[in-house]
Amino acid sequence: MGMFDFWKRADINAGVEQCQSQSGGVLLDVRTREEYAQGHIPGSCHLDVQRIQQAPNLWPDKSVPLFVYCRSGARSGQAVFQLKKMGYGNAVNIGGILDYRGALER
Repeated sequence: MGMFDFWKRADINAGVEQCQSQSGGVLLDVRTREEYAQGHIPGSCHLDVQRIQQAPNLWPDKSVPLFVYCRSGARSGQAVFQLKKMGYGNAVNIGGILDYRGALER
């Protein structure tokens, strides 16, 4: 990781592609239920960041690759921090849906 990678924004489009190409990858939307209902990336699962502690009930295998997004990338960053503290070593923040270029599902 280079000196300037710290400020580099996550590319949600590349993250979605990586998730789709990875066997067992989970695309995780951590926005509110209302935000999710207004439109989400097709194939994504929903778990509000406020309920992230419930992740082990949904994904008992902590090696599962989790590709986490929210609106702008801030809440997904918080969620990934919490997931890693719970032992999910393959959780990654892919950024915010505001930068997503694909069609949304409702």
